[in-house]
Amino acid sequence: MPVKIRLQRHGKKGKPYYWIVAADARSKRDGKYLEKLGAYNPNTNPATIELNIDGAVQWLQNGAQPTDTAKAILSYKGALLKNHLAGGVRKGALTEEQAEAKFNAWVEEKASKVGAKADDLAKAQADAKAKALEAEKAANEARIAAAAPVVEEEVAEEATETAEDTVEETTEAVAEETPAVKEEE
Repeated sequence: MPVKIRLQRHGKKGKPYYWIVAADARSKRDGKYLEKLGAYNPNTNPATIELNIDGAVQWLQNGAQPTDTAKAILSYKGALLKNHLAGGVRKGALTEEQAEAKFNAWVEEKASKVGAKADDLAKAQADAKAKALEAEKAANEARIAAAAPVVEEEVAEEATETAEDTVEETTEAVAEETPAVKEEE
């Protein structure tokens, strides 16, 4: 029975989530599988990959062929490297301890690269958020500045109208009092 290590799609439309499985090559994409090896979520940045490396290496040693995407994932997580190092141990080129030390060193280096990428993404996101906030503040200030002259003009017009009304009222009052004073003389 030919065995493939491949992705089995789950999730909803537009939000894929994959299981990494070892399955018979003749079974359907989302059908029966022999063993679930891990999960792959491409919706996060960086993509989230959970993988049983020892299980994947065991299937590779038994002759399972990974699909192109599964091969890329296995390479990214180090399962292909561990399989390669296990071949070196079988041939006598390495000891088990040397192979394990090389694999652990590679895993630590890979983890630091992924951590650096995640930090860079978080920093870029924070910078973008700060720039958006500054742009929003500038837009708000511009909008307030544009609205302020209109308000000042309205206040000035109201003040002018009030002053004119006051002058008219004062003039009328003075005009009313003046004839009365002339009559008394």
